[in-house]
Amino acid sequence: MKQISAQDMLYPELFRAMERVRWDMETDIPWDKFDASLLSDEQAMTIKMNAITEWAALPATEMFLRDNRHDSDFSAFMSVWFFEEQKHSLVLMEYLRRFRPDLVPTEAELHAVRFEFDPAPALETLMLHFCGEIRLNHWYRCAAEWHTEPVIKAIYETIARDEARHGGAYLRYMKKALNSVGDAAQAAFTKIGVLMASANRTSQALHPTNLHVNEALFPNDTVQSRLPDSGWLERWLDQQIKFNVDWEKKVVERILHNLSLLFDRSFETVQELNRFRKETSQRMAAMAKASGMPEAQGQA
Repeated sequence: MKQISAQDMLYPELFRAMERVRWDMETDIPWDKFDASLLSDEQAMTIKMNAITEWAALPATEMFLRDNRHDSDFSAFMSVWFFEEQKHSLVLMEYLRRFRPDLVPTEAELHAVRFEFDPAPALETLMLHFCGEIRLNHWYRCAAEWHTEPVIKAIYETIARDEARHGGAYLRYMKKALNSVGDAAQAAFTKIGVLMASANRTSQALHPTNLHVNEALFPNDTVQSRLPDSGWLERWLDQQIKFNVDWEKKVVERILHNLSLLFDRSFETVQELNRFRKETSQRMAAMAKASGMPEAQGQA
């Protein structure tokens, strides 16, 4: 494993970059533009569900810190990510507090999504959340188009930009891991990349908050399963904001584009990425065999 000097840490640079573009909840959200006639009960309820979902950054941060004790640089970046993700929950709740106080989540509803995630490989989790940020950026952009009330449209557009920046930060850490651990990172990133870019093969919304993360609590071990309405996400995507195949195509294109940059190799389709994944696995197996190391250990 290559040694990384303190000068190569990403946290200081990412902190400064995100400080420069950080928005103010009081002055950068056009609260005075609110139009009650353009907010339906149906729309308001989806805002509540997203506010609770965003609160799940709390257990996700606890997971990241636990599983990345070996990486102080990434763990320090969690201070920025956690702050901004909790701010997303807060601005959605502030919208409800001002305009639909009957729908502000209770502390119990928020606390319900704070539960322990099972330990998982750090590199695979990093890639999972990188893809999750890309997907959430597109979900929120789509939601902004669906909403008709101008303040919530502006809020979704604002937090969508945050999610895009978070994805970019995760990509920087992926590049750092690729430089330090090589094939192990490449195998992890391509494995999860193929999964997360293959949403057309499953009816399940492929986002970290919709994946099972605690075997002992199954099936009540996804963030979405612990919301007041556990089935709202699919309804929100399919029937309300109508996140259709055209939107999904944009998600896949962004994942493949970023992995093309990361690996300096063009991926036009998920199939091409999967072939690259297999090449990596075969190379690692051959190296393990040549060194006399058991294959499973060689791919650890």
